[in-house]
Amino acid sequence: MKILVGISRVFVGALFIISGFIKLNDPLGFSYKLQEYFGTDVLNVPFLEPYALMISVFVVVFEVVLGVFLLLGYKPKFTIWSLLGMIVFFTFLTFYSAYFDKVKDCGCFGDALKLTPWESFTKDLILLVFILIIFLGIKHVKPIFSKIGLSIASVLTFVACLSFAYYVLMHLPAIDFRAYEVGKNIQEGMSIPENAAKPLVEYKWKFNVNGKEEVFKTNGSYPSVDGDYIGVDTKTIDEGYIPPIQDFSIESDEDDVTQEFLEKENLIIIAMFDLRKAEQEGLEKLKAFSERATKKGYTVIGLTSSGADAKAQIKDDYHLDFEFYLCDEKVIKTIVRSNPGVIKLNKGTIIQKEHWNDIDDLEL
Repeated sequence: MKILVGISRVFVGALFIISGFIKLNDPLGFSYKLQEYFGTDVLNVPFLEPYALMISVFVVVFEVVLGVFLLLGYKPKFTIWSLLGMIVFFTFLTFYSAYFDKVKDCGCFGDALKLTPWESFTKDLILLVFILIIFLGIKHVKPIFSKIGLSIASVLTFVACLSFAYYVLMHLPAIDFRAYEVGKNIQEGMSIPENAAKPLVEYKWKFNVNGKEEVFKTNGSYPSVDGDYIGVDTKTIDEGYIPPIQDFSIESDEDDVTQEFLEKENLIIIAMFDLRKAEQEGLEKLKAFSERATKKGYTVIGLTSSGADAKAQIKDDYHLDFEFYLCDEKVIKTIVRSNPGVIKLNKGTIIQKEHWNDIDDLEL
């Protein structure tokens, strides 16, 4: 039992640290995922949405700290009970998401590793088993340092986690796991290779044959049946190849101008998913920056999901002379974890991204 507890302790501790650190690298992204869970379509607790970022930071810091505590053997009762409570809650959440098809990606490993809802549920079940082993063998969880050493290591872990969370929130994630990381080309990210796997969809055709309802399955073709058609149900068996970038667009009031702008050599996109939620201090920096970029030969555009009234208001309030174009809110949130955020592109390739705090660091 002692060996089994030791193996479980290392496995669970390491996994919690890795999973927590990936989300700690991007707490804003995890807060967006929490907002999905809090929405009316999932847990129906929309009153928690304004607190998503605060909850996000607490959860990811707590996750890393628990992993470290477990490996150190610090406060074993508190640590193991906390781990058990956390994994029971997340096991329920992932099962709920999977069974009712609510959230397509749990966000357990941020954007570094995408898991389907059922994969997430399976992962949580496995973790639950290992944590139960530790729980039953708690007497074998011994500290690896002296009491003072454990206290110092624990405090340092907590401070380091909070400091790192603050840093990435005030700048950008230290590691970018998304499809819009620096060096990636947006057109290539949207393209589908010729030999890519095609979606496989099962069709269940319902017919009335001699007064009896019968079902005929095909992969899309209409069946040859001597009977009266009733209806059809479809089920996706295999989604096939899904490009990393799916919904990116730059739209004016009249046209889709995505390709026009992605073909430009010197393009600056000032991204704000919601103009009314943009940071005032960041907005105040945009006029001087955009004028400087324009003088150096860059095309400067704004990208937002906000409507015409909000665009006009923000341009008037901050004397902005560049045009705003429309893009999906979720896409903008994915592109850059800052509101506003600045992206420099060359023919669709992302050259540099900056948080509004670091707008002066963008090389022109």
